[in-house]
Amino acid sequence: MIKCTNVAFAFDDHLIFSDVNLTIQKGEFVYIVGETGCGKTTLMRLLYMDLAPTTGVVNIEAFSSASIRKRRLYQLRRKLGIIFQDFKLLEDRSVFNNVTFALQAVGFSSRDMKMQATQALTQVGLIHRKNSPIGELSGGEQQRLSIARAIAKDPIAILADEPTGNLDPATSADILTLLKKINLGGTTVLLATHNHQLIKKFPARTVAIKNYKCEELDPLSL
Repeated sequence: MIKCTNVAFAFDDHLIFSDVNLTIQKGEFVYIVGETGCGKTTLMRLLYMDLAPTTGVVNIEAFSSASIRKRRLYQLRRKLGIIFQDFKLLEDRSVFNNVTFALQAVGFSSRDMKMQATQALTQVGLIHRKNSPIGELSGGEQQRLSIARAIAKDPIAILADEPTGNLDPATSADILTLLKKINLGGTTVLLATHNHQLIKKFPARTVAIKNYKCEELDPLSL
């Protein structure tokens, strides 16, 4: 489903990766770990093709970084749910409209937007807050809204970049429980994190970015 082959990336002559090879199968839950600045966010951006590798190829199903055209990026991103550490919510829109706006951006019809948004908000436990402004939500609720926005597209995979980085331990555990539940439904989840305690509590395949490459780790050894 997701494959990086001999991927290298440099930014302003600063090498981030030199030889990343990574394969993620459909339905896997995979953590990406590594020291600050190792390139976890860069890897996520390469996967949803916001960046292109300097050398090598990223493949997401039939989409390839070597051949994808800008006009087809929305088709790829319709298949991916993306979750950010800082939520990236629209402060001037309600909870419900944050979800429908994201669906509109990737081509959903008005009828489907409403149906998908309702289902997603119900799944994350926020349907009762659908008309609330963003400013009334707690940090945990804002991240659950981010997850609702991601899953409303029925994505093949969720790419979560430090989704618990701004949350307290109890709320972080709630978010991981929710993502694990989504994964059990068949959605692939790739989660970048520096929180090793969370990995020990919810162990899964763990890949470290180290020495410019990806290395498999035992999650219980962290």
